[in-house]
Amino acid sequence: MTRNRNVAAVKRNTAKHTPSTLKEMKERGEKNTLVVVYDYPFARILDQCGVDMFLVGDSLATVLYGRASDIFATMDEMISHTRAVARAAERAFVVADMPFLSYQVSIEKAVINAGRLLQEGKADAVKLEGGVEIFDTVRAIVRAGIPVMGHIGLINQSIKLTGVRRVRGKTEEDKKKLLEDAAALQDAGICLLGLELITQDTAREISQSVRIPTNGIGAGPGCDGSSLNLYDLLSITAGNFNPKFVKKYVNVKEAAVSGINQFIKEVKEGLYPDDEHSYH
Repeated sequence: MTRNRNVAAVKRNTAKHTPSTLKEMKERGEKNTLVVVYDYPFARILDQCGVDMFLVGDSLATVLYGRASDIFATMDEMISHTRAVARAAERAFVVADMPFLSYQVSIEKAVINAGRLLQEGKADAVKLEGGVEIFDTVRAIVRAGIPVMGHIGLINQSIKLTGVRRVRGKTEEDKKKLLEDAAALQDAGICLLGLELITQDTAREISQSVRIPTNGIGAGPGCDGSSLNLYDLLSITAGNFNPKFVKKYVNVKEAAVSGINQFIKEVKEGLYPDDEHSYH
């Protein structure tokens, strides 16, 4: 009997995540994990490790393509990278960012673009930035049968307006605004809520105020789960981006530099390819 129960547990743990399973995790107090990833090889590794959710972020514009801002990610790029990640996701729930101007122009365009990310990109859900002001858009997308992840706190797609990255929720007024945004998004039908760059006390209060699971990045331990960009986690992000919330778990860049330098050395010295790595 014990053996059968263990087998059943393994089967549940390897099943594909859905909005329902993520909500069940919140209800039983199990933390969720989300990693921002853009390609098949890394997504495959993450899925086998047991990461619960993948976010194909519009940050691919800066992280992968070296552009000045996330707003330069295009729909075609988001679809292509999402499709690659989705192929690897046997277990993880795949969320795709809706890029700049893919949902701000009109509700009709937003629903069409969200649908493209599911139909062409094979995403499980889409993510929109904003709160009360995007209520109607989110509700229309959900009514079309498309799961939505909300996102409040730092709104990267509006950074041109503010010009600064600032921690949200420090004042009572700002905390109240964030709580209103979270409640509005929940009422609109989102299945998951991202909290970015928010004080830990405010993020905890938001997480406790909603029935849906939350996932924080730079939002402290009180969220229902946490996320990091894979390139930050592995210490291979280009440039000097090093915010306080990023924990570097392994230095892959250092290992890569060592291996590449060794390759160059062996080729220059005639040591590679050797007999073992040649055909006969």
